[in-house]
Amino acid sequence: MLRRELFKLAAGAAVLAAPQIAKAQRASTLKFVPINGVTELDPVWSGSRFTQVHGYMVFDTLYGLDEHYTPRPQMVEGHTLENDRKLWTLRLREGLRFHDGTPVLGRDVVASIRRWAGRDGFGDTLMSATAELSAPDDRTIQFRLSKPFPHLPLALAGQMNTMPCMMPERLANTDPFQKVTEMVGSGPYRFVASEFVAGERSGYERFTGYVPRAEGSQSFTAGPKVAHFERVEWLTLSDPTTAVAALQHAEIDWLESPIADQVPLLARAAGITVEVSEPCGSIGIMRFNHLYPPFDNPAIRRALLGAISQADFMTVVGGPDRTLWHDRVGLFAPGSPLANEAGVEVLSGPRDYEKVKRDIAAAGYRGETIVMPASTVGYIAMLSPIGADQLRKAGLVVDLQLMDFATLLRRTSSKAPPDKGGWNVRLGILDGVYNFNPAGNTAIRGDGKSGTPGWPSSPKLEALRDAWIEADNLAGEKQISEQIQVQLWEDVPYIPLGHWVRSTAHRREIVDLPWGFPAFYGVRRV
Repeated sequence: MLRRELFKLAAGAAVLAAPQIAKAQRASTLKFVPINGVTELDPVWSGSRFTQVHGYMVFDTLYGLDEHYTPRPQMVEGHTLENDRKLWTLRLREGLRFHDGTPVLGRDVVASIRRWAGRDGFGDTLMSATAELSAPDDRTIQFRLSKPFPHLPLALAGQMNTMPCMMPERLANTDPFQKVTEMVGSGPYRFVASEFVAGERSGYERFTGYVPRAEGSQSFTAGPKVAHFERVEWLTLSDPTTAVAALQHAEIDWLESPIADQVPLLARAAGITVEVSEPCGSIGIMRFNHLYPPFDNPAIRRALLGAISQADFMTVVGGPDRTLWHDRVGLFAPGSPLANEAGVEVLSGPRDYEKVKRDIAAAGYRGETIVMPASTVGYIAMLSPIGADQLRKAGLVVDLQLMDFATLLRRTSSKAPPDKGGWNVRLGILDGVYNFNPAGNTAIRGDGKSGTPGWPSSPKLEALRDAWIEADNLAGEKQISEQIQVQLWEDVPYIPLGHWVRSTAHRREIVDLPWGFPAFYGVRRV
């Protein structure tokens, strides 16, 4: 396995195949090994974490988020409000160009917003409050609202899995439920289509026409996005041991997330830095398919709250270091502005599996087979066996089915019956950089059609989410978020499995890794 994986790495990396030019290439190329490679390219069509990381290289957004989750102007110079806060006028900054050389115009932005809103719950809510969206001239965009929408910059900053990326009008006119495969953005890196192998390899070149913001400092997705590398290469290595060996031998520069058992080894290795660059972390979730028995029954979902041990999940993904993970976790990551402990005692205390067995039997479970698809790599592969084991202890008959990540995404997007290619329950991840408020948490959508696959119906969750969107102060937002968390334990669209932060490992000469998630602007080699 080691020789085969290193051969794949060498075949895709000129630095190994042509030693005479290795020094020059090494200085100008960053080699990155992600948890999973990119399988889907369109960051509007796919909510995959890896598609979004790819998206923030290739595309840009009107606003960015800083490390305090505050939206800042990014592609826009700024905005003005008039007419009792119902007229927003946004002004594009000068020098914005797409990778095909054409300027970014107001009509491109309008079409891009409309396409994004067709797939994004926050965007759809924004458009529902918009009487007219127009581009009066090439650098101006106007929202004429039917009612105030205080979170408009937050929505356009892209704080959800679906990225509000700006693309040329000719591409943005594509149906949002069809993929855009031509990657023409205005971001700091240009996608190299000829190098793309889905799930295995993708290449990016610095876009010389990109003009970073002149003011401020780089912070998460806000501020000047300066590309210091001429090229960035993503290389997927399926075996964790191979990836660690490649990093130790300087055949790669950056390993996104070594597994917990490898962290102490890498921390002692010469020439390697191990750090936490994602303090917002991630929350694991057990997501139910609400369309089919037995999880169309809320009583069965509620009963399973007594079977879940968050600490068991977190020990596997976070390791023995309790500073890297938390249990007693609800909607949002500990330390984030809206995190709270309302009702979290349902996941605390000793687990009584015999009681859970009695409760789910009383609720109507009759031994149906539970189909649980899972990937073979990454954190979902680590979480899923723990989830299957806890459900079996609760008396459920679980069929854990392993598959590659691309197949998992297709499978869990299907509304087919579980025995016809669908599913009953799956393990997933809510990244903290997107999951810090009720609008960004796509898993609590309760209109039966929106959000992450699972399709729950909860009028109360929908009403509370709408109330949060209309709130215009932090105190009100916190109060509503506590109410939403209480409703989470009642409707159980999913069960939180705990919060952990990922360690990342890189060569010591790679510095200034951005906060939040793997971004490739700001990072440099010294």
